Amino acid sequence: MSAKRAGTSALRVAIVGAGGRMGRFAADLLSRTDGFALVASVQRGDELARALRDSHAEVALDVTRAGLGYEHALVMLENGVRPLVGTSGVTREENRALDERAREIRLGGLVVPNFSLGMWLLQRAAIEAARHFERAEIVELHHERKRDAPSGTASDTAERMRDARSPSNATPIPVHSVRLPGLYAHQEVLFGAPGELYTLRHDMHGPEAFGPGILRGLAYAARATGVGRGIALAFESTSDVHAARP
Repeated sequence: MSAKRAGTSALRVAIVGAGGRMGRFAADLLSRTDGFALVASVQRGDELARALRDSHAEVALDVTRAGLGYEHALVMLENGVRPLVGTSGVTREENRALDERAREIRLGGLVVPNFSLGMWLLQRAAIEAARHFERAEIVELHHERKRDAPSGTASDTAERMRDARSPSNATPIPVHSVRLPGLYAHQEVLFGAPGELYTLRHDMHGPEAFGPGILRGLAYAARATGVGRGIALAFESTSDVHAARP
């Protein structure tokens, strides 16, 4: 674990998973952005609770391995730190449990399946289309090093589309996963009806696309009440916030 001295007015941030690709990107991002101070870089083998306490972090960004986000977020909350979870695999049930615990202790945070502005806008369009098209499928494509399939982003998109549908529409929304060299992170949502096909597509070619969302997510988590879900909450908020229940 390493730390950097924070300015008095800077938001004190810990990165959990600092040795990974996303962790390294986030550390560089914070180092060149006013208003943020990286006070702890937590890596595999470090004791999370101790690192958070010693650093006096206010918000912790979790970018570790899929499936660890819920456990890490609980540790953060129990140590008075607000979680921003960018790790895949936090279910809606787990998100609700985090939200309940955060409200009990008057903290907040955010679970974010995808930090990209473009993906948020794709999801907004997909939610609207899901109200009108009975049938849809999702194709998500990633580099061969991504282990989880389907991706957390694709699963989140499908959940939001199902929520937007008429209760009478129980047609499944299949998700197809592709893992190949040469890809980075891509998603298509296809809506079909007699005589037409409506396609939404988002392509990411590097982690830079996550930058604005990470910064907005950290600022949101620092003042939220409850643990919400989705980067839309951060992009749409303009003042002190009370997170909608996930």
